[in-house]
Amino acid sequence: MARREINFDGIVGPSHNYAGLSPGNLASSNNAGAVSHPRAAALQGIAKMRANIALGLAQGIFLPQPRPDHDWLARLSTDVANAEPHICAAAMSASSMWAANAATVSPAPDTADGRCHLSVANLVTMPHRSHEWPHTLRQLQLAFADAGSFAVHGLVPAPYGDEGAANHMRLCPAHGEAGVEVFVYGCAGGGFPARQHIEASKAIARAHGLKPERTLFVEQTEEAIAAGAFHNDVVAVANENVLFAHEQAFADRDGFFADLRALMPQVEIVEVPASMVPLGDAISSYLFNAQLVTLPDGGGMVLIVPGECMTTPSVATYCEELTASNGPIRRVIPVDVRESMANGGGPACLRLRVVADPATIDPRFMVDDVKLSGIAQVIEQYWPETIHPDDLADPQLIASIEQARLHLLEHLDLSADL
Repeated sequence: MARREINFDGIVGPSHNYAGLSPGNLASSNNAGAVSHPRAAALQGIAKMRANIALGLAQGIFLPQPRPDHDWLARLSTDVANAEPHICAAAMSASSMWAANAATVSPAPDTADGRCHLSVANLVTMPHRSHEWPHTLRQLQLAFADAGSFAVHGLVPAPYGDEGAANHMRLCPAHGEAGVEVFVYGCAGGGFPARQHIEASKAIARAHGLKPERTLFVEQTEEAIAAGAFHNDVVAVANENVLFAHEQAFADRDGFFADLRALMPQVEIVEVPASMVPLGDAISSYLFNAQLVTLPDGGGMVLIVPGECMTTPSVATYCEELTASNGPIRRVIPVDVRESMANGGGPACLRLRVVADPATIDPRFMVDDVKLSGIAQVIEQYWPETIHPDDLADPQLIASIEQARLHLLEHLDLSADL
């Protein structure tokens, strides 16, 4: 079976807006009330996917969810016309674009039954995301319907918060080989809530049939959460045998590194000292919310970072030294995802990593350059150019958003299923 890593990116939905719904996410809070550009945001995401394909990487997609979420509003005994502004904004949220929060994924080499396991995230901590899971689960069930290759699980029950792969890392000799799975959980920091509970992480590890001796549960530092690292992937990222992390990412740094080295002696830990990149710079630039990927045919590893890394002096200098050091990360490639960044999500937020044989996945969820061109045409024709948060209840805007999504589903032959 030809297993490889596939990045599934969330297509930015037509309701993309800056309502500031995510406490602890400093970019989201700081840009609350600003005018968003859904069309530009979605096209930036398409361009990122194109660039990954050009590098020889496999690429998949997840689709925008129906917005506003009328079913959720009905369960709150209201509708768009009568909902309070913060409820209306939550019903219109396009945050499902951040596919790193869609699910936690354990590839087949790590699981007891030899299938790739995916557990949909419950996202219960934030109201605007708590109603995403039913539609996310539906997409997972469609894309990974091959029961011989995949097992798709429902959500961990509340109150245990689970925010998916953004708090999960996997280290291995190669993607198709057995590895060590690392679940990062949090406690409150600086008045901000923890998003990932250890109970949720342990439940997922049990559901996926992971070997306890090859599974680590690691606490994120309270100082990182307080500084705006609301998910682990804002301060750390792993790929194959490389862990790339900030010095202040983990509460028991020494213990974690010792455990990791004992389980995987060939691990290479690239730790960024706070003296070179202060925690605030790492978070504002999203240096670690990057795609650390292995190029095919022996091309080594590259770090795909947001363009903001190149305009943050400490980070830009560090990236120059990183690629000159002859370490495992050979290149740093900046990409423009400014619209996503302004709402608190970098390149890593936009994608979910799945190690699988592409032939076992519903082809409607896989893309190439030609297919991305067709998607871009739909976006250019139907996505709103701008949205101000005060206009979210406007009936004309809502109608255009709903029609835009339907046009995309029809284009991809998914309208009957989603």
